[in-house]
Amino acid sequence: MSALTSTMTRVDTSVFARAMGADFARLHPMLQRRFGVGLDAGYACVGHGTMFRIRRGPSWTVPFLQLGRFRNILVPESGEDVPFTIENFPYRDPFGRETVTFVRHFRMPSAVRRFDATMILGSDGRIIDYLGSHQHLAVDLELTAEPDGSLLLRSGAQRFFEGPLAFRFPMLFSGTAELRESFDDDAGVFRIRLEVRNRAFGFLFGYEGDFRCDFPVAVDAPRHVRPIRHERRE
Repeated sequence: MSALTSTMTRVDTSVFARAMGADFARLHPMLQRRFGVGLDAGYACVGHGTMFRIRRGPSWTVPFLQLGRFRNILVPESGEDVPFTIENFPYRDPFGRETVTFVRHFRMPSAVRRFDATMILGSDGRIIDYLGSHQHLAVDLELTAEPDGSLLLRSGAQRFFEGPLAFRFPMLFSGTAELRESFDDDAGVFRIRLEVRNRAFGFLFGYEGDFRCDFPVAVDAPRHVRPIRHERRE
């Protein structure tokens, strides 16, 4: 049995496979491998690539993006041909939940910007994406396999947590994300496109690029990709 075949027999235990159910098997095999990262699988996914374009909305969006920068959420600058990395490591958080990191570093001309997320399988079977270094914002995600084997991710309800404070974040003051990720067999690369839009004000932030992945052995996440604070509430 090849290493890839062996890996593919174990990915059905990942939080993404459990959330997607039978739909997970409709993903391209390389996307199944990438989103098969988990404690049982015993490997991580580390990608290196280039964002052809990183865009932001009109000038009034800059304060919103700058505020997010302080908690490693979104990127306030635009750019082209920006080198980036993404690190997906599995670990068990302090509350016993299997967690997968999505830590992105963008090497902008002015500085290296970081966009952090950690994902868990919620108690009702949905993927919950905690954004930022302190997990202040929890976002429901819907994952769907497209007919061509690509992954379509859409964000839904958002909740803000800080100390005793907890409330559903009003979407008028936030954005909804749509991400598409695919694998190009001819080029041997993953392709990714993200757009974040506000229902009233339109485009806020987005990027588009490609990357290659390594799948190192891993049964835990290194400290540098973990959030500073973990949130128990979903």
